[in-house]
Amino acid sequence: MDGARNTSLAVAGVIAAIALTACSGDPAPPEHRFDVAPYVHQGHVVDCGAFKAQADAQAVLRADALDPNGLDRDGDGIACPDLPGPTDRKPVHRDFMTDVDGAPIIEPVKPPST
Repeated sequence: MDGARNTSLAVAGVIAAIALTACSGDPAPPEHRFDVAPYVHQGHVVDCGAFKAQADAQAVLRADALDPNGLDRDGDGIACPDLPGPTDRKPVHRDFMTDVDGAPIIEPVKPPST
């Protein structure tokens, strides 16, 4: 009888966990999967034009905040903001920036005026 009781308690615990997860007040957006491996720790290998979606560029910036690819030209933590969705507008925290060669710079690089 103890085995049936333990199973019932385990099932009740799983149901409660599912209910709490489903009722949380902060629904997370669907997770966007993008393989960043070819783009990080390789130096400057791509620019914004290489990505189909802003969220893909943001994933690369999130994986390598040094940003050797120059995806966050204005230093606001958002990569390639003009790319189409899906988007990820949660800024990447960056205490520093580097130029194309990886040298630290003090001021954010301003994109050229057009």
